[in-house]
This record gives sequence, C-alpha cells and structure tokens, in this order.
Amino acid sequence: MNRQSGAGAGGARAAGARAAGAAQAGAGGAEAAASAVIEVDRLTKDYGHGRGVFGVSFQIAKGEVFGFVGPNGAGKTTTIRHLMGFSAPQAGRASILGLDCWKHPSQILRRVGYLPGEIALPEGLTGTQFIRFMQGLRGSRDQDRLNGLLDRFQLDPRGKTKRMSLGDKRKLAVVAAFMADPDVLLLDEPTSGLDPIMQERFIEFMRQERLRGKTILLSSHMFSEVQAVCDRIAIIKDGEIVSTVRTTDIRRSELKTYQVTFGTLAGFQSFLTSFGRAVIFADQDEKRIDVRIRDNEVNHLIRRLANCQVASFKERKASLEDYFLGFYQTAPREGGNGPHH
Repeated sequence: MNRQSGAGAGGARAAGARAAGAAQAGAGGAEAAASAVIEVDRLTKDYGHGRGVFGVSFQIAKGEVFGFVGPNGAGKTTTIRHLMGFSAPQAGRASILGLDCWKHPSQILRRVGYLPGEIALPEGLTGTQFIRFMQGLRGSRDQDRLNGLLDRFQLDPRGKTKRMSLGDKRKLAVVAAFMADPDVLLLDEPTSGLDPIMQERFIEFMRQERLRGKTILLSSHMFSEVQAVCDRIAIIKDGEIVSTVRTTDIRRSELKTYQVTFGTLAGFQSFLTSFGRAVIFADQDEKRIDVRIRDNEVNHLIRRLANCQVASFKERKASLEDYFLGFYQTAPREGGNGPHH
C-alpha cells in the first residue's frame, strides 16, 4: 500500500495513540528507561482499516523478560518486525542496544536471537545444513551449546527440512535462535507447534536464560507461559498498548474472580439478572457463573447469593488470562462459546 495514504488515513488516530503510548511507557517502564536494551518509542505503522500499530511505546531493561500479549492482528508481530529492521516506521522509532533498528539492521541481526511466529525453512537443506548456514551468519561455532540444545529439545537435525513435522521445524527454529547465545532475544509465539512436554521444557529453559541475564521480548498466546517467565507484561489491543503491568501485581490484584454453581435454574437466572454487570462467564446448562469483583464488593456478593440456592462457591486464583480478558471481554461468555473480542 502507499505509505503516505496509510499515514494520512491513520493520522488522527496515531496522534492520539502517541500520547497514550507515552503514558504507558512512563507508567510501566520508567524504571527500565535508564538502562533500556530494547526501546520502542511512539512506533506507528498504519496499514489501513484499523490494522497496524499506533504510538506503541515500551522499554525493556537488561536482564528483563517482557511479555507481549494480544490476539491475532493486535500488532504484536508488526512491532517485532520493526525491531528486526524488516519494516520502516511511519512515525516513532525502535532501537536495540542503542542501534536504530531500521538504520542498522545488519548489526541488529548479528546481536539478536530471533524466533518468528511463522517458520519458513529452506526446503533444499537438511536441518544440519540449515544450522551450519545460520552459524556462518552469526559467526558462532559453539558446538557444546548446540549439542546441549539438540539434546534438550530432542531434535535430530539430519533430515530434510521439507519433510520435518511442524514440531520439529519449531524445534529447529528454537535451536537456531539460541545457539549463538545472544544477549537479546525476540520470540514470537515460540512454543506454537510444540507438544506439551516440549512446551514445559521450553519454559524451564527460558527460566534458566532469564537467570543468566538475557533480555527477552516474548510474544505469546500461552498465558501460563507468559506468566511463568515474564517480569512485566504489555497488553496490546487494536494496535495500541492498553496496559503494562508487573507479573507480581497481577497476583496481588484487588480484582478477584469467583466461580459460583447454583442448585436451581431459577437461582442462576435470578443472580444473572441482578448481578450481571460483574459476570464474565455464564453457562446455563451447568448453572455456573464466574464473577469478577473488587475486594470491597465481596460482602455484597455474598449477601446477593444468600437467596439464590448456591451449590458451590470458590475463588479462582488470579491469572494473566483474567487480567487480559478484562480488556478484551465486553460481554459474558455464554455456554463456553468463548470471549467476545
């Protein structure tokens, strides 16, 4: 598309988003700014029809793991592509280790481990040949680290990449991203295609890399994965960052979620009608409702439940998914059909 027309179409929106992005950066990442290894400053790229990123700002400090969460199309991959120097911003900038990502892409590529969300491997090579090719690009020949990664992720790279399963292609991409032992990593949906055992193995590996002081941007749909390894998390919606929060603050949040099961359909319907503003999930067949409220509303909730024939009542542990859905869910889920985005 024409760059100027895209900028014009999104100009008003981008201008407003820049202010919001700057505010988010100040609130969520001020402590990281002084020693930022990765910095995104009012990054804007408008593809039209509401697609793109608009005034995105955040900083990631040395040794920090920063989560980037949002649904498909929210702007996560667009942001990462700008950090890799694959795309020029219409406004704002992205930098890694003080280098402008658009102006110095070759230097960025040599110093950063990158794992793309969609894996496209050359079909004419074996996995071993691909690894050697990537080692040549990175100038790295640490055979001990390479062997350790191959063992950890149970990958035999001798077969043709064309015939590899999706899981093995993902493992090969993981090995390629980490084998040069880079200090900075950009990971886009890193466990997509891995089986549950390999996902857990990857999470444990990430914890170890975090302890070694790596600076990591992790974009993922896996809430448990992000919450397990990240220090801070940004939520992106429609190309704009709507919240930046510390993982520990999610656990200590004053917002609580309670799961209530009713003994009768009448009790279920009565509560849903009178307390619907706080309902985030409702299943009529199971007569179950999930409610999200603040600490100071618990007594009011219990009083309202007193005459609704409650069969069970329990608190759900605060999670990133609950926090995330607070920004994306505009109506209660009915019967497990999923959140309304």
